[in-house]
Amino acid sequence: MISARAKEVASGHNMSGHHHHHKHRREETTFDGSNYVKVEHIKVQGLDKTKNDFVVHQCKDLLKAATFKDVILSCQEVKQKLEQANIFKTVSVLIDTSKGPGVSKDGLDVIFKVKEGRRYSASAHTAIGNNEGSLVLGGKVGNVFGRAERLSLEYSRGSRQSTGYNLTFSKPVFNELSKRLTVQGFKSSGEYLLSSFREIGRGAYVDYTFPGPLGLQSLRWEGVWRELSCLTRASSFPVREQCGHSLKSSLKHIFARDTRDEPVCPSRGYLVKLSQEFAGYTGGDVKFVKGEGELQLNQYLFWDIVFSCSLQGGLMKAMDGNQARINDRFFLGGPTDVRGFNFRGIGPQDSGNFLGAESYWAAGVHLYSPLPFNPGKGRWGDLFRMHAFANAGNLCNVNLDNPNFPDQLRKLQENVRWSYGAGMLLRIGRVARFELNYCIPKAAQPTDSIVSGVQFGVGVSFL
Repeated sequence: MISARAKEVASGHNMSGHHHHHKHRREETTFDGSNYVKVEHIKVQGLDKTKNDFVVHQCKDLLKAATFKDVILSCQEVKQKLEQANIFKTVSVLIDTSKGPGVSKDGLDVIFKVKEGRRYSASAHTAIGNNEGSLVLGGKVGNVFGRAERLSLEYSRGSRQSTGYNLTFSKPVFNELSKRLTVQGFKSSGEYLLSSFREIGRGAYVDYTFPGPLGLQSLRWEGVWRELSCLTRASSFPVREQCGHSLKSSLKHIFARDTRDEPVCPSRGYLVKLSQEFAGYTGGDVKFVKGEGELQLNQYLFWDIVFSCSLQGGLMKAMDGNQARINDRFFLGGPTDVRGFNFRGIGPQDSGNFLGAESYWAAGVHLYSPLPFNPGKGRWGDLFRMHAFANAGNLCNVNLDNPNFPDQLRKLQENVRWSYGAGMLLRIGRVARFELNYCIPKAAQPTDSIVSGVQFGVGVSFL
């Protein structure tokens, strides 16, 4: 049991003439929450592995409550914090009048009753990435040192010959649940058929995520030893010369402000996301600067019809005269961005192998609607949406050393690819969605890999 004495609270009038009649007090405060009270004690019952200082930190704002209304609101906030920690199976709150010698006549005791969840768990589930599904096997240890730390080990195997495993440890910083430090060691491998190479990465990263005044901020260092090899003997020479080993050490900053009502099929709100990566300044033999941005706007119209528009773009520059490596460049095309083209099937290529580029942009507009005649409304029908779309984008290399910078950026306006179509999507929880579309590519280069007709896609983020 934890007991904390209130240090500074407002004193005021007697809250009720019947201190020990709990029901009467609740009825009175329903009509008048402005009565001054004094939080005498905060007690937490049911703790086992969880450390006292962690729980006390979540409850500290409760000691500042000066009215009964403040106490109720603060209790709700503390309850939400304890639930968000993902270490308790149940959390309940009891507010009672203070009893015993020396307590204020307006004093309250707040009692949190908790039941800790299981520390050890194993799981087998499917996960969805952009244009790929995976089987994930893993184990997790929760509340490792009693302050909401998590340790997990996962192995995954994807539908596109990708495999990977990782060991991850994360913890709140200074007991603040909104600030989290994550350390991960990993090994991953993947095949990129249209570029005809396989990549194996072994590395680690350290990530610190925290709320900023405008949105969520993330600072990350990542070190990866990467090995590239050709998929076939027919791999083109530009791919072959990239094969071998490289060591990337990079610093990355990500800013995100997300006001959408949900990430998969939003009906309102916007997303702004900006990222900058600096590789080679903390070691390694790969050196570049890269920036990316994403903007998405969603507007509810009428009859459950939603208009959405998105814009993405990126620019990178290899430093010290080095050429950007194929596994650092941007790629474009596929059912999750510019529909009507194969996955990573837009842009420069050699002998049928797509090489990526150092700059890109992509834009899309959508009109979402319920299924015709709205069957299953409020139940299974809400998982399905119809949509009509138009997508456009371009991917090319620009020479940022050229003093005529506007002319270089003008390349992004040339040979624009675009397509339109319609289809149906299925929402998978709040994390991913399937799309089945009929696509009509209207502008493409002869070397692009197009999909004219039915295209199926699955992913967690869509243009």
